[in-house]
Amino acid sequence: MTISNHEYLKKILLAPVYDVAVASDLVTMSGLSHQIGNTVFLKREDQQPVKSFKLRGAYNRICTLTEAQQQAGVIAASAGNHAQGLAYGAHVKGINATIVMPETTPDIKVDAVRRFGGQQVTVIQHGTSFDQASAHAKLLAEQHGYTFVPPFDDPDVIAGQGTVARELLEQNPNLDMIFVAVGGGGLAAGISVYLKQLKPDIKIIAVESEESACFAAARQAGKPVALPSVGIFADGVAVKTMGQETFRLCNEYVDEIVTVSNDEICGAIKDIFDDTRVIAEPAGALSVAAIRKYARAHNLTGKNIGGILCGANINFHTLRYVSERCELAEQKEAVFAAKLAERPGAFKQFCEALGGKNITEFNYRYGSDAEAHVFVGVKLKGGQPEFSLLQESLTDKGFACFDLSNNELAKLHVRHMVGGRPPAILNETVFAFEFPEYPGALLKFLNTLGERWNITLFHYRNHGAAKGLVLAGFDIPPQSRAAFDEHLQDLNYTFSDVTDDPAYQFFLSGAAQ
Repeated sequence: MTISNHEYLKKILLAPVYDVAVASDLVTMSGLSHQIGNTVFLKREDQQPVKSFKLRGAYNRICTLTEAQQQAGVIAASAGNHAQGLAYGAHVKGINATIVMPETTPDIKVDAVRRFGGQQVTVIQHGTSFDQASAHAKLLAEQHGYTFVPPFDDPDVIAGQGTVARELLEQNPNLDMIFVAVGGGGLAAGISVYLKQLKPDIKIIAVESEESACFAAARQAGKPVALPSVGIFADGVAVKTMGQETFRLCNEYVDEIVTVSNDEICGAIKDIFDDTRVIAEPAGALSVAAIRKYARAHNLTGKNIGGILCGANINFHTLRYVSERCELAEQKEAVFAAKLAERPGAFKQFCEALGGKNITEFNYRYGSDAEAHVFVGVKLKGGQPEFSLLQESLTDKGFACFDLSNNELAKLHVRHMVGGRPPAILNETVFAFEFPEYPGALLKFLNTLGERWNITLFHYRNHGAAKGLVLAGFDIPPQSRAAFDEHLQDLNYTFSDVTDDPAYQFFLSGAAQ
């Protein structure tokens, strides 16, 4: 469904969202403002009863239902903030709601939906992905006459999210630019269709995770297209295909798109915490990550910049990952590999060559009679230029060094696995997998592959998300590789072959170096 852009203004101005939502504060991030030489204002959507802006759109859509539709009830598929917003709104309106969530959804989110919805809400867990849950929700809507409430691609949902822009202009009419996170595009569409009609000179910049840049892909293609896969860290924006209507509005009004890495998101979570003492969820920190990146890249000074903390429903266990990565994002730490001669005194000489740098991490194990391979972390004060000079100095002193600060395999897995190589040369092939977090996932993995191939390496990490990250190696003779690939396809897990990754080759491969 499409309505005129002028009609959106009317819908946003008349939206009854304040029955349930609050006009969230717009606060100055003094610390970040000082660091980047611009004044940064943060819209605190974590102050909503469900800790996310999603309540606005869900409730606005509920308020448009006919009496018959209210009697029949509503349904939605969501693993996160949309589910909580709809549950809360349905409870306030006294409407029965069914929320379909994947079986992999963390208990904390399932419990939150039940808590917000009370007796009005029924939670059904179905499938191991959002797509499966969504298909089941639409089937139930047809069978029972429920009204399906989409998370973003609906004019009333978009208008509800657009009330954020109405508050922004009232709170600070002098913003030069605004950064908005994009998943399905509902928030960016609502904000841009309002701001650009009332203040055409304001610059609107969409922010996407590098692992789920569906708007960038759609703008390049001229229409929404499906990404082959999306990352799991910033799960609030992990959308494969943005909406048709959200794309129409964003494509018309959004000036630029910026993508940010997981490390940059972690750095932004720390920035927000330092200035507000609030812990944003990864998707909620996207705008701040882009503000720092954009200001540095364009040498911005003296601008009034707005960002939106769009959610704070973070799983507590995700914080260990955030803490681990934020120093890398701020270029206050570098991690690298180095070769040391395997002889007495070599370690001492290496530390002396570091020139008094604070070592944050050092992983070593005897590898051969000739040389040792070490994984090192060092504290930085001057960012990448400082590390480049250190690298040159170490090379001049005879230590071969390899920067791993941007190597995802090294940061996720290898830094926790440095400890030796297999005693014999294997036909080892290594894969990175995404495992759905539900009982029996590992057993399914083993049963599908059978007992034909020996597992040579295995490392698993959970970051409090719906999927775990696994690094696994297999002894696969060349003549059986085709059969192994068939088993991988039957497994239906997201995976990639990382055998040629330098972090694996340097520390864990049995091949000669």
